Amino acid sequence: QVQLVESGGGLVQPGGSLRLSCAASGSIFSINTMGWYRQAPGKERELVAAITSGGSTNYADSVKGRFTISRDNGKNTVDLQMNSLKPEDTAVYYCNIIMIARRYWGQGTQVTVSL
Repeated sequence: QVQLVESGGGLVQPGGSLRLSCAASGSIFSINTMGWYRQAPGKERELVAAITSGGSTNYADSVKGRFTISRDNGKNTVDLQMNSLKPEDTAVYYCNIIMIARRYWGQGTQVTVSL
């Protein structure tokens, strides 16, 4: 079994910052890609950012220059630093890993950007 535990969501004002963290545990073998997705009400789940085991990153155009993804391969953790947050960043954020061709999801953490 694989467990992904997210933390760091919450309420923040526009222009503020939050840091999301995700820790993978259980039967972990050579995680390939780690990433963050988000889903706003009434919208499809979308990729926010991803990072490979080699450190290559991929960002949604809407978050480039504002969000930074990082990972610690030794601890099986992935973080998402979110700066200059906008109301349109409001969503449930999900941690995701790809390991041995399977995709695993966390339970999600709510991020709300509002005055």
